[in-house]
Amino acid sequence: MKIFAAQVEEGKEGKDGKPSVGPVYRNLLASNGFPSVDSDLNTAWDIFSMSVQKYPGNRMLGWRPFVDGKFGPYVWKTYKEVYEEVLQIVSALRASGAEPGCRVGIYGANCPQWVEAMEACNALSLICVPLYDTLGPGAVNFILDHAEIDFVFVQDKKVKELLSPDCRSAQRLRVMVCFTSLTAEQKEMAVQTGIKPYSWDEFLHLGKVNEMEILPPQPFNICTIMYTSGTSGDPKGVVLTHETIATFVSGVDLFLDQFEDKMTVDDVYLSFLPLAHILDRVIEEYFFRRGASVGYYHGDLNALRDDLMELKPTLLAGVPRVFEKIHEGIKKALEELRPLRRRIFDALYKYKLAWMNMGYKQREASPLADLLAFRKVKARLGGRLRLVISGGAPLSTEVEEFLRVTCCAFLVQGYGLTETCGPTTVCFPDEMCMVGTAGPVSVYSELRLEEVPEMGYSPLDDPPCGEVCVRGKTLFSGYYKNPDLTRESIIDGWFHTGDIGQILPNGVVKIIDRKKNLIKISQGEYVALEYLENVYCVAPIIEDIWVYGDSLKSMLVAVVVPCEEDTKKWAYSNGHAGSFLELCSLVQLQNYILSELKNAAERNKLRGFEHIKGVILDPRPFDMERDLVTATLKKKRNKLLIYYQVEIDQLYEKLAPGRR
Repeated sequence: MKIFAAQVEEGKEGKDGKPSVGPVYRNLLASNGFPSVDSDLNTAWDIFSMSVQKYPGNRMLGWRPFVDGKFGPYVWKTYKEVYEEVLQIVSALRASGAEPGCRVGIYGANCPQWVEAMEACNALSLICVPLYDTLGPGAVNFILDHAEIDFVFVQDKKVKELLSPDCRSAQRLRVMVCFTSLTAEQKEMAVQTGIKPYSWDEFLHLGKVNEMEILPPQPFNICTIMYTSGTSGDPKGVVLTHETIATFVSGVDLFLDQFEDKMTVDDVYLSFLPLAHILDRVIEEYFFRRGASVGYYHGDLNALRDDLMELKPTLLAGVPRVFEKIHEGIKKALEELRPLRRRIFDALYKYKLAWMNMGYKQREASPLADLLAFRKVKARLGGRLRLVISGGAPLSTEVEEFLRVTCCAFLVQGYGLTETCGPTTVCFPDEMCMVGTAGPVSVYSELRLEEVPEMGYSPLDDPPCGEVCVRGKTLFSGYYKNPDLTRESIIDGWFHTGDIGQILPNGVVKIIDRKKNLIKISQGEYVALEYLENVYCVAPIIEDIWVYGDSLKSMLVAVVVPCEEDTKKWAYSNGHAGSFLELCSLVQLQNYILSELKNAAERNKLRGFEHIKGVILDPRPFDMERDLVTATLKKKRNKLLIYYQVEIDQLYEKLAPGRR
């Protein structure tokens, strides 16, 4: 058996009230200690400034201008052009009174201006504080005050929210710079609030006429405070230093050096995950490190395919729902083929999968199958894709395997949090034994499992399971202004993630679920709710699903948001008419969805108590307006329960009359 991680410490039985802990694992590249970091790469500013010197003429940032009522082809700024504008922003910030250590907010969707503002913060030893594009005024108001933000860069669409009466903390701002331009009314509102407003061009001009030197950071300086949305309570400010980000980037260099396929300056990344999230931030940092290109989506996730076809990226990163939709789209296209062509596709799929499972590389497993069938899948993703990364939550085994075979590119999963500066485990390309896992621990991290006795998990059992704990050189410094939460989360140097993991015999980590999302149903069995949601969401007719279990009940139920397009197809095929809302009230549709859930459960070999026995259909997606999900679309289970409590009680009564 091939081993992918090095055990460097033995596990220990718990004593004196302390839980048992499992063995400590490191990456094979760090089995004898963490490798030394590139001596020239100490800060996030080093990442960018070194690449400007090496690759001044390379394309760096791309976007699609809106011309004549539509989005045109990508246009680009080179590394040198971006650097020159960053220096102008630095001068303008200094002329406006910014000093090292000031907090600078960035509020808006991904675009070149976002990155230029971020790099200006790095050049001037300012602290970049991203604000989620999807956060409402309540959270923005909290962060502006909590982080004591003095300057803010903002997208034109977000100016109204920033200056809204609900965002009272905006009154503390000194300067507001719009990514584009401001209306006369917006300027007047800003002035009345006590803020000095600038359009993008005005701020660049201020820098041109007030040239000043950069004030580069030290490795120990804070680079960014990234606020993560919690499923309850206020956002938490995760503090990451320049050294942490630079070390992470060095680790990616070492990790990728192991493989035959190398990243080049010709690689292109399609950025649509929010830059306010750590995964997109560290991917872009690494692309800048290599002198490669980042193109931004035009703002509509539903039209992402248009950007794929226009940009033709070589790297795509997303959350599982993005890849589930790609999987559904390919499956729908297959259903429209003639039966013979469908059978040929299935045969080619099984043939290539068999060779991949025997250890053959994806591109060598079946060039014939790629030519006859799978090159068309690759074409739907732009035609040049080399690497696909899924993160944010576990991707179902069914979807991962399908895309590994059909997209003619490497597909890997990773696991990490803002607190670990992005992926702390990542899969290897071309290793089919890692399908359904998050891979081994990264180069500059150590990982172990800790006992969760109240749930029956022990890292000393077989298989070893427990809470994932991480330490190392890419860990956050603490939660901003929250020493109690920091002490609660980091114990003896180990960050407690709150995720339940399992370590396989080959050293690879598998994430089972969130610690607090494990429930015990009445027959004493533990159920991982989030894992089940990932399994069930693969069914094409299901847009989203929330699985619920009660410790006093013996069965699981779910609230399902059906896919409107598939629901209407089902209705047409079965002689039903009406609006989407009316269709969702049909018992026949409930029964059909239950049968689809049963099929998914059987395909994934779920145990009987993990099957869904009853459903509630809601045509409206789980949304932030009803406070049912966080800004990163994680489900707020306590809020969902309150919202659907009446229907759930009625459903349980219907499933087991008289039993409470």
